[in-house]
Amino acid sequence: MGRLDDRICVITGAGRGIGAALAKTLAAQGAKLVVNDLGGAIDGSGEDQGPAREVADEITAAGGQAVANFGDISSYEQAEGLIQQAIDTYGGVDVLINVAGILRDRMLFNMTEKEWDDVIRVHLKGTFNTSKFASIHWRAERKGHYRMINFTSVSGLYGNPGQPNYSAAKLGIVGFTLSSANALGRYGVTCNAISPGAQTRMIDDIPADRRRFGIEPTQDDKRSPLNIAPPVVYLASEESDWLSGRVIGARGYQIELVANPVTEATIYSDKMWGIDEACEEMESVFRPLIEGKALGRYPRPYAHPQGE
Repeated sequence: MGRLDDRICVITGAGRGIGAALAKTLAAQGAKLVVNDLGGAIDGSGEDQGPAREVADEITAAGGQAVANFGDISSYEQAEGLIQQAIDTYGGVDVLINVAGILRDRMLFNMTEKEWDDVIRVHLKGTFNTSKFASIHWRAERKGHYRMINFTSVSGLYGNPGQPNYSAAKLGIVGFTLSSANALGRYGVTCNAISPGAQTRMIDDIPADRRRFGIEPTQDDKRSPLNIAPPVVYLASEESDWLSGRVIGARGYQIELVANPVTEATIYSDKMWGIDEACEEMESVFRPLIEGKALGRYPRPYAHPQGE
């Protein structure tokens, strides 16, 4: 018996890296999979049916259930076809996991319009496309225990240099996830985001002088994409009904609950602020808070005492 027995899961970007590791783990836990991957290069160019087919074949050879899908999730029509394939093959969709993405790294002052548009299209529009059609099914069926699991990044949460397009898309996915959680809860849907850290071809593609947040190439299994699987399995299970509208970090041997945006400090007035008064008060209250922190640095997460 697995934690995901007979759960129907659609996972995008599952031909390589984190997506492939998740697909195999979900299948080992009893899930029925639609393995989606366009099979393009890291910059989104090209197509190859091999990666998705190989992962699906490996799952079925091991006794699991999986079919391959080669659609481009940034295409509205192909994303609809992906969700429909799950319904036609297995009778529904219980879990949607949006992993697919590309990189077009460039410093802001050098970035082209196309480099911006392509990354936003695949990450942000692609996540919308698949989620929209899954939500139609969930709203109609209303059986409950439905899951939307989106993938964000520390690049979105903290801002990576050379990735203004990727950072914007990944933080946009957080906002999309929170909105979806608020909208779809009444239909038995939970929506959460995963912020992963693992060694993949995306990390390999980032120039060494732009790597942040302790992300460096290594052969250590601490950087294995398999470390992302445990929290995803839990979120995909029927046990996680209580958890929605949050970001969960997973990297190495740690799993993190990321705080949603909160107000750090507030200054008050009993009348409309004057320019000079507001400027002086903002500097006196806000500046010490900001200068007391390493702005833009990846913070050390809270660690459970047993992990110290």
